[in-house]
Amino acid sequence: MAKEVSAKQVQSAAEDIVADVADFGDAVQAEVRHHTGGRRKNAYVHIDVKASEWRKLALWLKKSKNVDYCSMITGIHWPENADASWQVVVHLMRTGVTNPQVINKRVHETKVDIDSLSGNDTPLEFEISMTIAETREPSVPSVADIWVGADWNEKETWDLVGINFDGHVGMRRVLLPHDSPTGYHPLQKQHLLRYHDFNEMYDDPQGFGRKPEDSGRVK
Repeated sequence: MAKEVSAKQVQSAAEDIVADVADFGDAVQAEVRHHTGGRRKNAYVHIDVKASEWRKLALWLKKSKNVDYCSMITGIHWPENADASWQVVVHLMRTGVTNPQVINKRVHETKVDIDSLSGNDTPLEFEISMTIAETREPSVPSVADIWVGADWNEKETWDLVGINFDGHVGMRRVLLPHDSPTGYHPLQKQHLLRYHDFNEMYDDPQGFGRKPEDSGRVK
């Protein structure tokens, strides 16, 4: 079995991040949390950040803390909460993976002493949360140019939830039909899914004015 980074190493690395985040002031709040499921209950870093400071934080995580992978971005609509009607959650990772050396056209195996890993070399997970007050045009800065994995995730979040990502080049529908009505984002809470006898599902009054071709299909 391959050797794994110890829980103690991960905990220490997470605590280092939380301590350093304090330099951002009140705009960024961080804490160490622990996974509650799975075989291991490793630590991860949870960060609450104001949307206006998100890009600054993202650049710092990438350049100063070696955070190299964006695994997911999602959005949530909370219309009952006027102070935080919209939420964006970003999952990041510091994988610690590097390209192997190529010497004289030969690829050389990368060997890592797991026990010696510490600080910015320790693989670590991050959960970033930002909220936006009630608005008809929610938006946060794009980080697609910082992590390539953010590109699709930002498009999907805009497509389904309607949260825009300022600075994203080429924003477009990726799951809904390209001719979907402007302003229609199905995961906004004002859109209600209609059920017939809990078997047939359609979405008739949401701007389409029709039942989709799969009406009658059992869920």
